[in-house]
Amino acid sequence: MLRFYNYDIVFQEIPDEVTLAVNLTGCPCHCPGCHSPHLWEDIGEPLDETVLRRIYADYAAGVTCICLMGGDADPAAVERCCAFIRTEMGLRSGWYSGRAELPEGICLDHFDYVKTGPYIAARGGLKSPDTNQRLYRVADGRLEDITYRFWRPTVG
Repeated sequence: MLRFYNYDIVFQEIPDEVTLAVNLTGCPCHCPGCHSPHLWEDIGEPLDETVLRRIYADYAAGVTCICLMGGDADPAAVERCCAFIRTEMGLRSGWYSGRAELPEGICLDHFDYVKTGPYIAARGGLKSPDTNQRLYRVADGRLEDITYRFWRPTVG
């Protein structure tokens, strides 16, 4: 079962989208230097279709995407939620996974965006050209790497 700690509207997690980011708990990755170690605990409210509709309702006028942040302890549940987001809610769906690779058997048809990769402090997050993390746009069942969209040229 997925549980969530909180959610917020974000503009930097998925390029060109106004995203409702839902922070899932029970993260098994425990990346050193994690900015949200409280999400390692199995706490928070259960997340299901009814709850997704409820939290989306307050932001429906502006949100174009719902991104599940975490959920690596139950990837099948993440996939089911993202399928619901796409087919029943008519929104784009994303998943930020802390795993280096997606679990075997995940159907890419249920996602519009997928981020993979544990946080490695020495390599930085998605904004760093040295990062090991990758953000993909899913197109025709294939992963298109769009990580470069986070990189800004250095000035000076």
